[in-house]
Amino acid sequence: MKVRGKDTDVVVVGGGIGGLANAYALATTGHRVRVLERAPEFAEVGAGLQMAPNATRILREWGLLDEVVAAGVLPRRLVFKDAIDGSELTHLDLGADFVQRYEAPYVVIHRSDLLTILARACERAGVELVAGCAVDDVHALDDSAVVLAGPDEHRADVALAADGLRSALRGKFSADEPVCSGYVAYRGALPTADVVGGVDEDAMRDVVVYLGAGCHLVQYPLRRGEMFNTVAVFESPAYHRGESEWGGPDELDEVFAGSCDEVRRGLASLWRDRRWPMFDRLPISSWVKGRLALTGDAAHPMLQYLAQGACQAIEDAHCLSTEAAKLSAESDLDWSRVLAAYEQTRTARTARVQSTARVWGDIWHVDGLARSLRNELLRDRDPADHKHLDWLYGV
Repeated sequence: MKVRGKDTDVVVVGGGIGGLANAYALATTGHRVRVLERAPEFAEVGAGLQMAPNATRILREWGLLDEVVAAGVLPRRLVFKDAIDGSELTHLDLGADFVQRYEAPYVVIHRSDLLTILARACERAGVELVAGCAVDDVHALDDSAVVLAGPDEHRADVALAADGLRSALRGKFSADEPVCSGYVAYRGALPTADVVGGVDEDAMRDVVVYLGAGCHLVQYPLRRGEMFNTVAVFESPAYHRGESEWGGPDELDEVFAGSCDEVRRGLASLWRDRRWPMFDRLPISSWVKGRLALTGDAAHPMLQYLAQGACQAIEDAHCLSTEAAKLSAESDLDWSRVLAAYEQTRTARTARVQSTARVWGDIWHVDGLARSLRNELLRDRDPADHKHLDWLYGV
């Protein structure tokens, strides 16, 4: 067995957005960090990602926002429309007033582009990135952590579990399992010139969400407008019938059959050879055991309706590194105090985001009289009203 770690303060298990965000934040505040990633390379599967100002403020503080904006798009508006008749229900202007209010912009970016930016930033900061390294277990002691990965043993002051929704290390904190919503997502990111039916000028400037009965469709540009992203999400009848195979392309077409022309045309831009069943977990109050802590989706996996999964992982990283810097300035660094402060600060906020995302999904997908009431309320909303956003995006 090879023992590694005399020169390491923190070992991060998982090299996704949350893992790399933590690694970068800790490295730039003076810590020696190693990231262990199971996959053979640091790469992200998926398409578009929405970055709200609660995350872009942090990216700016880290010196990464300019790179993110250059790789992505600054949308003009977030627009909600009815998926059946295509009418606009409400919108949120994302321009100068929005940026001034929340002290940062709203950015849409390809997931792989954000991961690449974070990986390069980690390399510049001196983080050791180790791909093709599957972690078997972590022994969380009172004063250190031992990470077992094949024949190697990685020793550090702290281990962070950033191994995602199906985190194996979360089992040390809770016996819970991922909760299936019965919904499935199809995604597609195509060169804009290849989009069936073309893309009109407004669609190239906005994030548009079509709300339907048990379904919704989201569209927005990526990579400086060179690509166009489409996501279709729907509730699977086959899942509720208890069938083992559910959420297939036939169901996709069936559920969206009554939608307006714009929505049905959007379905042609989806990848139909892959799909993403939607899971979350219930909040848990304990994220720290000895010198092991959960972070990102391992700590608080959430449904996508608030577009906050990556944003909350970045908040985690900022909180942990800030607590470490604050306490190290006061005295010799006590990681137990750092982790306790991190847990106390983050668990209540992320639990609120998790539960609110579920409620928001319910509101999006109503039908019948509930749809009429929802649409009336949204149409009556003053576009300048931010009372439901300040708690999430505010400073």
